[in-house]
Amino acid sequence: MGADTVVERSGHEQRRREQRGWYFYDWACSVYSTSVLTVFLGPYLTEITKSAADADGFVHPLGIPVRAGSFFAYSVSASLVVAIVLMPLAGAVADRTGRKKPLLAASAYLGAAATTGMFLLDGDRYLLGGVLLVIANATFAVAMALYNSYLPQIATPDERDAVSSRGWAFGYTSGALVLVLNLILYLGHDSFGVSEGMAVRICLASAGLWWGAFALIPLRRLRDRRRDPADQAAAIGGWRQLRATLKDMRRHPLTLAFLLAYLVYNDGIQTVISQASIYGSEELGLDQSTLIVAVLLVQLLAIAGALGMGRLARVHGAKRTILGSLIAWTVIIGAGYFLPAGTPVWFFVLAAGIGLVLGGSQALSRSLFSHLVPQGKEAEYFSAYEMSDRGMSWLGPLIFGLTYQATGSYRDAIVSLVVFFALGFVLLARVPVRRAIAAAGNPVPERI
Repeated sequence: MGADTVVERSGHEQRRREQRGWYFYDWACSVYSTSVLTVFLGPYLTEITKSAADADGFVHPLGIPVRAGSFFAYSVSASLVVAIVLMPLAGAVADRTGRKKPLLAASAYLGAAATTGMFLLDGDRYLLGGVLLVIANATFAVAMALYNSYLPQIATPDERDAVSSRGWAFGYTSGALVLVLNLILYLGHDSFGVSEGMAVRICLASAGLWWGAFALIPLRRLRDRRRDPADQAAAIGGWRQLRATLKDMRRHPLTLAFLLAYLVYNDGIQTVISQASIYGSEELGLDQSTLIVAVLLVQLLAIAGALGMGRLARVHGAKRTILGSLIAWTVIIGAGYFLPAGTPVWFFVLAAGIGLVLGGSQALSRSLFSHLVPQGKEAEYFSAYEMSDRGMSWLGPLIFGLTYQATGSYRDAIVSLVVFFALGFVLLARVPVRRAIAAAGNPVPERI
């Protein structure tokens, strides 16, 4: 066996080791997305906010009148605005210094700590809930930007669709497992000797503990790629670096065109994820156990959806597969407007449809973008991607909250999201992805 073969095999084994560790960050943090943001926190924080509201149903944070039912959506929107400020700075420093892993650890554990602190939410502490949500959601977004930026470093161009899809599958498996445990605790809270509210608080806090515990695995296996001393010195002055990053991105207009399309359609996806439980509980009158089962169904089908759409992408290309998923999202959200109240079976049907397209549309978007990133700019560009993924997804929750504040109808709020998927489809269809990959200086896969 030649020396080149030995080196190649060693590199392959090291890459596989990092990939396996990388999957486990999805396993760690996805519990926050499912148990906290999607299932428990929205209805619970809304209930706490209503208990603090005046006779007209309004609370007054910082003296601003806010309808209690809109407070959660506004808090999500505020958290994402904070993320917009933090993510490009973290990405720029990570790329300049090569010390991506310490930044990932700091943001992950700050988010996990804030999530664990949600155990303290009771009575009318809606402001504490809003603050903890802003911290947890913003740091979650920063950590995801750094985590995603490892993808082009640990996977070859032909591996990325599969590796990205496996990561999402790990996350959905973890979310499903923890939701089963949550459901057991929530439904049997009396037999466990705790109140319903205490059961919810335990579920919230346990998501933070899970996040922190399993984040240790990727932090042990992922490697920093060191930069030379000149690059490390250039990291001083984060805002100057942010401006340089944005200027550099203007040199790749096709990459920016994809980001614009993703910003629009993913805004709709993230708003559906964060507001679905509010819609189910407040508009459809469904109880918490029904919502947990529905989200569990989403998690299980999203595993199959992520892997299945990954296979479709190998045949039809990632871009066409994503476009097909956006058509499905438009139909699903339009149908959600007509769901009858008090009928869980139709809510489960809608959840099944969301599950089948959710994982695949996110996984393939991530892998497609990885082809559009110039080498050496991974963390900076994935910070911009994460701004589209979560940090720029403030508009959807804001529109959702404003629509409800103006009309008092969650049906009007949910149907307003259709425009994000329709416009995103049009923008993505106009992006010449092969030309965009070549313009970024990367090899063009046979099918994309």
